[in-house]
Amino acid sequence: MGAKVLERFPAGAPRGSWPAEEYAARRRAEGQPATVIMDLKSDAFLVVVPVDDD
Repeated sequence: MGAKVLERFPAGAPRGSWPAEEYAARRRAEGQPATVIMDLKSDAFLVVVPVDDD
């Protein structure tokens, strides 16, 4: 099983701001199983959803 990136957010958001988590919460409210992961190589938070590799 793989993952599809829905959106990218730079890790340098202002203190107390969680745009990736807020975006993922909106997607979950719409029924998508969105999660946030950290891409250390690009220093960004990625909002992803699982996809079948079939």
